[in-house]
Amino acid sequence: MHNFTGGEFIVMGVPGLTLDRQTVDIIKRVQPAGFILFARNIKEPEQLRALTDELRKSVDQEPIITIDQEGGRVSRLKEFAVEPPSAKQLTDHGDLSLIKEHGTITGKLLRLFGFNLNLAPVLDVLVNEKNENSLKGRTYGTTPDMVVQNATAFAEAMKAEGILCCGKHYPGYSFANVDPHNDLPKLQRTQSELEGLEWQAFMAMKDMLDMIMVGHIAYPMIDPSGLPASLSRTMVHKVLREQWQFKGCTITDDMDMGAIKTGYGGAQAASSALKAGNDLMLVCHAIKSVPEIATVLKMTAPDILQTSYARVKALRSRLSKPAPFSLKAFEELDKQTAEMTAKVPVKTEAGKR
Repeated sequence: MHNFTGGEFIVMGVPGLTLDRQTVDIIKRVQPAGFILFARNIKEPEQLRALTDELRKSVDQEPIITIDQEGGRVSRLKEFAVEPPSAKQLTDHGDLSLIKEHGTITGKLLRLFGFNLNLAPVLDVLVNEKNENSLKGRTYGTTPDMVVQNATAFAEAMKAEGILCCGKHYPGYSFANVDPHNDLPKLQRTQSELEGLEWQAFMAMKDMLDMIMVGHIAYPMIDPSGLPASLSRTMVHKVLREQWQFKGCTITDDMDMGAIKTGYGGAQAASSALKAGNDLMLVCHAIKSVPEIATVLKMTAPDILQTSYARVKALRSRLSKPAPFSLKAFEELDKQTAEMTAKVPVKTEAGKR
């Protein structure tokens, strides 16, 4: 029987460009499942690879090292690399081979910098560009079929380079008009409506997704408790696990977002998320709270801990080792990104380049 620290279920952020002593102490103590990096952790190629190498050495098992590298404005590597086109730009351009190329280059770049999972692709369907739901420019289509075709092309090409993928944001932000970074969106949609639109891409792609990200959004017509999906056993265990038979890992969106923090607190919310059937909790910014969250998580019922831990272990067995690093390899990939980006026209509001 595994002796749990609670860290087995946490993917945590780190504060800066290198690891400070306080963060190293937290990592050594908690032994998190993995790490997520942001712009604050990224300055130049050698520094980034040194950081992921250091993170690997700081834990006893191969860690998940992840990032949001979708393309467009959600491209964390743009701190020093060419920004690739967004999902929407690629979709509007309509050339599937370029979407595959984007997946291939993304996979190679992430592997070079020591990552093994990308929190992409976005599987939300675009229904209204004016909705304040954080999805602007990030969607692969206005119909589920379009999303499945384009997101699959990207994810398969990236996975072929050894980078695992994560479909997001289940159960769907498409109709939300509140950004969950700020507050909890609540949508009055039935299960049959969701199955007819928002859930189609997830259901079609569930067997190729290594992970599904569960968002902070409430659907009271499905779970009358009004809980965010990330904390809802109905949404995670009943729908994803029992009805869809999804076998991969689930990860919550950041437990530090306004939608959770304002109404549900930190450590207790993480405990609720684990009981709901989530395997991994994202703790991106509240790094000092990680030990407290771990302590609460390890007190969860042993059968819940064992079930989630088995799925995390299965995911870990598929993580790829980093590619050998060289600045030359990065420069070549950056050049390929620039060449690919040049093929995708950027439309202004007036429809002109």
